[in-house]
Amino acid sequence: MSKTLFLSPPSFDGFDGGAGARYQARREVTSYWYPTWLAQPAALTPNSTLMDCPPHNIDIKQCLERAKDFDHVIINTSTPSLKNDCKVAEAIKSQKGSTKIGFVGAHAAVLPTETLKASSAIDWVGRKEFDFTCKEVAEDRPLSEIDGLSYRNSENKIVHNRERAMIHDMDALPWVVDTYKRDLEIEKYFIGYLLHPYVSLYTGRGCPAQCTFCLWPQTIGGHKYRVRSPDNVAAEMAHAKKIFPQVQEFFFDDDTFTANLPRAREIAKKLGPLGVHWSCNSRANLDYDTIKSFKDNGLRLFLVGYESGNDDILTRIKKGVTMDEMRRFTKACHQAGVVIHGTFILGLPVETQQTIENTIRFAQELDVFSIQVSLAAPYPGTELYDMARTNGWFSKKQAKTDIVHDDGFQQSALEYPGLDKDKIFEEVDRFYRAYYLRPKPILRIIKTMLEDKDIFVRRCREGYEFFKSLRQRKVDLAASRSAAAPVAA
Repeated sequence: MSKTLFLSPPSFDGFDGGAGARYQARREVTSYWYPTWLAQPAALTPNSTLMDCPPHNIDIKQCLERAKDFDHVIINTSTPSLKNDCKVAEAIKSQKGSTKIGFVGAHAAVLPTETLKASSAIDWVGRKEFDFTCKEVAEDRPLSEIDGLSYRNSENKIVHNRERAMIHDMDALPWVVDTYKRDLEIEKYFIGYLLHPYVSLYTGRGCPAQCTFCLWPQTIGGHKYRVRSPDNVAAEMAHAKKIFPQVQEFFFDDDTFTANLPRAREIAKKLGPLGVHWSCNSRANLDYDTIKSFKDNGLRLFLVGYESGNDDILTRIKKGVTMDEMRRFTKACHQAGVVIHGTFILGLPVETQQTIENTIRFAQELDVFSIQVSLAAPYPGTELYDMARTNGWFSKKQAKTDIVHDDGFQQSALEYPGLDKDKIFEEVDRFYRAYYLRPKPILRIIKTMLEDKDIFVRRCREGYEFFKSLRQRKVDLAASRSAAAPVAA
C-alpha cells in the first residue's frame, strides 16, 4: 500500500473547506467543521495520513514539505476553492513529478471532465462516494480498473470508468474518531454554537428531503438515508468518549439525523447512559414528546434549517416544512429546554425586498438562541443551479461558479427583478443586526458569559470577529459596486 496523503489544502484565511450541506466559505466567526469526507477514506486506507491545513494554520510551504513524503495526494476540492486547489496540486507535482494526485468532493463528482481540464497536475477524479475509490488508488491498481473514477489515458484522452455502487452496509466503514485522534488537533475546531472542544461525525449518509439548494444529497450522498446501526453508533461514541475525555459535545453531522425517527430514538436511548452532550441536524417537524425524550438522553442542541419566512419560497425550494410547523417545533424545543441554532438563506427563488423582511420578522418571532444567515449558493449539480441557469437568475457581473469573494467571504451569485446581487448581499448585515441587537439575544449572550469564564473569553473573541466580518462585507460590497460603476469618458 503506497503512502497516501488526504489533504485539505491551504486556502483563504479562515476558509472552512470541511463545511457540509450549505457552502464552503469563511464564516463570520472562526468556524471549522471536521473534514469527515476525507477522514472516512483515510480511516479505510492503510499507510495514510489526513492533513487539514486551514484550522491547523499549515501554510503552503509547510504543506509542500510534508507532501514530498507521499506517493499519492488526494485533495478535497470545492467550487469556490478549485482554482486555489489546482495551484497547490501543481506545486506538489513540480517538486515531485511522480506524485499521483486525485481530486474528490462534490464539484469533482458533478463536473469530472471540467475538473480534470482545470489542471494537468490532476491525474484522476473520484466521482460520487469515493471512499473505496481512494483505497483502490492507494493500492496502486491500474486507474482503468477502478470504478467511480475519471482519468486521462496514455493518449491524454479523458476516460470515465463505470459508476461505483453506493455503500449500503454503512457499518462496514471504519470509525473516523481514531483518524481524528491520530492526525488532528481537535482543539483547533470551533463552531460558535457548539461547546468547545467538540467532535462531529456521520452516522449515515443521504437525505430523503428534496431541498433544491442542499449540496451533498444531490451530488454524493443521494436521497436515500443509508445508516449505521444504533449499536455501531453507540460503540463509536463510547470509544470517542474514552480517547477524547476533553470533548464537551458530539455533533451528528448527518444532513437530517431525525429523518429515521425510530432509529434516532434508539440511538438516543443508548447515548443516555454514556452521559455525553450531543447535538444534531433536524428538520423542524418533531413533536414535543420526541424532543423531550432526546433531551432526557443528552441532546443539547438542534441545528435547524428554517431558510425563509415566506411559505411560497419554502414551497419553491421543496423544503417540505411549513412556517406553522416550524413555529410548533420551535415552541416545543423552548418548552423542553433544547437549544436551537437556526439557519436562514437570503437569495432563494424568488426573493424580494418584502420576503427578506418577512424572513427577518419570522426569525425574530422564533427567537432561537443563535442564527446563521447565508446567501443562496447555486452549486453545480444542485436543482437550484439548474433553475438559476434556466431562468437567468445568475448575476451578469460574475461567473456562475464565483460563490466567494477573493477574501473567501461568500457573495451573492443570484439576483432577481428588482433585487440585485449587491442588495441581497447587503441585507445579510441588516439581518444580523436586526436579530442580535435586541434585548433578549443580548441578555442571553451575557448570561452565558457570566456563567463560565471560558465562554466569556470565547464570546468576546467571537464578538470581535463577528463585527470585523460585517465591516469586511461592507468593503466587499463597496468594491463590487465600484467595479460595476460605468467608467467616465
